[in-house]
Amino acid sequence: QVRLVESGGGLVQAGGSLRLSCAASGSFFRIYTMGWYRQAPGTQRELVAVTSADGDTNYTDSVKGRFTISRDNAKNAVYLQMTRLITEDTAVYYCNVDAKTRPTAISTVRYWGQGTQVTVSS
Repeated sequence: QVRLVESGGGLVQAGGSLRLSCAASGSFFRIYTMGWYRQAPGTQRELVAVTSADGDTNYTDSVKGRFTISRDNAKNAVYLQMTRLITEDTAVYYCNVDAKTRPTAISTVRYWGQGTQVTVSS
């Protein structure tokens, strides 16, 4: 199983920056895709950014140019650098990974962190 622990959320003024971190631990063979999602009150969870095992990245349009996703495969960690934050970025941010727990597994399993609150004040 994979356990994800997020950190780095908090309260920041509009225009400010935050860096989210997510570290994976437990028993697994390999982590593939790593990503960040967010969910604001009364809305569905949405993809923010994702990075593949090869380091390719993809972002939702609203954060392009402001957020940067990165990963450290040696540490089984993924990060989200958020700059020029706006009030609309306020949400609970969730880390997720797709992983195989053993080399013979046919497919990956998606795991989620517990979420970290990001609040942007005007």
